[in-house]
Amino acid sequence: MRILCVCLGNICRSPMAEGAVRRAAAEAGLDWHVDSAGTGDWHIGSPPDPRGLAAAARRGYDNSDQRARQVDPADFTACDLILAMDASNHANLTRVAPQGTAEKVRMFDPDGRDVPDPYFGGPEGFDDVLDMIEAAARALVARHA
Repeated sequence: MRILCVCLGNICRSPMAEGAVRRAAAEAGLDWHVDSAGTGDWHIGSPPDPRGLAAAARRGYDNSDQRARQVDPADFTACDLILAMDASNHANLTRVAPQGTAEKVRMFDPDGRDVPDPYFGGPEGFDDVLDMIEAAARALVARHA
């Protein structure tokens, strides 16, 4: 299974989701390839936000080698699922999806809720968002195991 987690800039939510899904899959004994990207190009080549790295590190995973990238048209054919962190990113992804691939785009949260962007908040916002991301990652693995 190839999973792509997508947020706006690929420095906050989607890197944390990449780590959480990778861990949940590994704990379930699944051989999943998990990646992340952004719909925007503002942060291409940048590492994840330090507040997100710190939140992930407190939970035992390290995304420090991840670098922001923008979703590429090839992702739509290479991936089995493309998981949007919020409705805005979902709309952008379905709009740019090559013909016949839009059905791969889903909301990351199993209940279709937006995963809020913690970028403009304090460090505690990253922990709250990571709680939501980890619960959604476990639900994703349970649905597809």
